[in-house]
Amino acid sequence: MSFALELAKRINAITFNELPPEAVHCAKVGILDTVGVTLAGARDDATRIVAKVSLAEASAGPSLVFGAGRRVHPLEAALVNGTASHALDFDDCNNTLGGHPSVPILPGLIALAEDIGASGRNFIAAYVAGFETECKLSLGVNFHQYTRGWHPTTTIGVFGGAAACAKLMGLPDDRIAVALAIAASLAAGIKSNFGTMVKPPHVGHCARSGLFAALLAREGFTANDRAFEHKQGYFNVFNGPGNYDAAKILPAWADPLDIVSTGIAIKQYPCCGSTHPALDATLTLAREHKIEPEAIERAEVWIHARRLEHTNRPDPRTALDAKFSLQYCVARAIADRRIGIEHFEGNAFDEPAVRHLTARVRAAPYTTGQFPDENHFGAEVRLTLRGGRTLCARVDEPLGRTAANPLPPERLIEKFENCAARVLAPGAVSRLQETIQRLDAVGDIRDLTALIALPGDPRPVTRRAARA
Repeated sequence: MSFALELAKRINAITFNELPPEAVHCAKVGILDTVGVTLAGARDDATRIVAKVSLAEASAGPSLVFGAGRRVHPLEAALVNGTASHALDFDDCNNTLGGHPSVPILPGLIALAEDIGASGRNFIAAYVAGFETECKLSLGVNFHQYTRGWHPTTTIGVFGGAAACAKLMGLPDDRIAVALAIAASLAAGIKSNFGTMVKPPHVGHCARSGLFAALLAREGFTANDRAFEHKQGYFNVFNGPGNYDAAKILPAWADPLDIVSTGIAIKQYPCCGSTHPALDATLTLAREHKIEPEAIERAEVWIHARRLEHTNRPDPRTALDAKFSLQYCVARAIADRRIGIEHFEGNAFDEPAVRHLTARVRAAPYTTGQFPDENHFGAEVRLTLRGGRTLCARVDEPLGRTAANPLPPERLIEKFENCAARVLAPGAVSRLQETIQRLDAVGDIRDLTALIALPGDPRPVTRRAARA
């Protein structure tokens, strides 16, 4: 039996009725957070340009484009909403995947669910199945892909999107296997484009590709059933011989479900997650000691070498570049004692006072003995004040990074409200939040997306009835 078919059988075995309550709860957390950050990113420049190009001649369809006042074909909605979901780099993370687990799945899944009128229960089960697919695949192929320069959120996440969409359509095992094999040829994304407008469309393309693969499989498209293990298949092409271990993937399936443990990491700050441990440490010092920026002689930061590689940017030149600048993020945390969306908009990164402070931040990889070798989520920060006084703080992992160290519920709600309010009226924000929290009782996902629609948005054009 091929690897794709083995995986497909496990995907189809996940049902809502057999999900543990904590998995349903975690799914709602991921959906709430993703809807919020997608709304916040809906009018970002990257999203706007992708929409302008991809929707120029789009006809009316069933699927809502967040914050845009129109409905289009599900594939087009997946592309634009997927770009919006990652535009602010504020979306959730997962330690097993080594990337962002929800955004490769949910934009395509929401677009499809609107088309077929899926129930909240089936939607949750499909999301959990997609989440499990991408995370367990990661056990066999990451962190090699990440280190090599691939963007695992999309090069692995595309399988999560394909699995979720195929499951929501009720495809049989052999058709889900085809969807996964198709997705193997659609995987894409390289880290050299981090810090530019290209990174958000990585996710838009991924969300669209996962849905596209599932739709093709539904219509009878064919693919190599050994697209993973073939000598020129996914494992060898993306990792290279000897750099993956497929034997780790299937035995770990649903033991436990990855959405439960390691769980969903909710971002507190709208910037690269690799900066977050240092931000937690810096904000602790800045707030406890009420440090003024002019008091800083120098700031020294240590994070894991793997994470420093793409965040060591002492001279950011754009707002997007600043999201990946450890130096700027630490300087901003000292200057404002907080990190918000507005700190990565316009020319905020170029404010003279913050630019001056950024130049005082020095970044380096962990040294021997600072953290255990296997911990790549820690950070140590040392601030030297004028006069010679030093202040130090360290964290083993940022708050919210694992299910064992979750972001408090009130912080999650606060983040959602701040994000969603950039597009929706306050009353709509609260109704949307309440609906997601009872999503398993929602009979049609269009009842949820109706709350995201703006006044004057067209009603959905239903093309296909939902499958039982």
